[in-house]
Amino acid sequence: MRYGVLRTPLGPEFARFEGAVAHLLAHAPWLGVTPTGETAPLAGDALLCPCVPSKIVCIGRNYAAHAKELGHDVPKEPLLFLKPPSALLGPGRAVVLPPESARVEHEAELAVVIGTRAKDVAIGDALAHVFGYTAACDVTARDLQRKDVQFTRAKGFDTFCPLGPWIETELDPAAARIQCRVNGSMRQDGTTDAMIFDVPTVVSYVSRMMTLEPGDVILTGTPEGVGPLVAGDALEVEVSGIGVLKLRVEC
Repeated sequence: MRYGVLRTPLGPEFARFEGAVAHLLAHAPWLGVTPTGETAPLAGDALLCPCVPSKIVCIGRNYAAHAKELGHDVPKEPLLFLKPPSALLGPGRAVVLPPESARVEHEAELAVVIGTRAKDVAIGDALAHVFGYTAACDVTARDLQRKDVQFTRAKGFDTFCPLGPWIETELDPAAARIQCRVNGSMRQDGTTDAMIFDVPTVVSYVSRMMTLEPGDVILTGTPEGVGPLVAGDALEVEVSGIGVLKLRVEC
């Protein structure tokens, strides 16, 4: 099933999507799917960011080829960093290039949306705490990342965490294809079976450091092929079984 957030005359509403129809919900679907009985057309320009997490946890260098292209060793355990919720961006919106950076890059990723509170969960139980999956772009000011060493500034600008177009609950996270296109040209094309640390391992590991709350998001890392973005670019992140997250780039 697909769930997301729709702009309506009464404000943002969670919804379950069936074809071109959105069935409005009384609250976030991970709290229980409670239809209001109202429907709305599923117009692409009405889609908003599909979740409102308390935190966005990211996994760095989770694909060996990506670590190599940046000149880094493969980590021995998941490398964690955070993005602020203020970085969230919905589908169809603009990634804004900050004046502080001269090199902003795309990183297409599979994102995990937590469904039930997770603390110190075992790897074998981890997927039971996942509500679903969405497409993400871990937008990165690469020059600032190299300058600062740690990732906060480079990863944390407003609009630097696009998610969407919706959350898919029926997906095998070990067999998804991740692609990134800029102006129609393929930049990234990888599969999640190349992850160093798979989704159950990542969810379990993160839950040992911090309690994951319903609606929280984990970005699971990016395949090789990251590259620069410039104003005017049309950016697309596609995850098989989910859909295409379409964005534009502006100054």
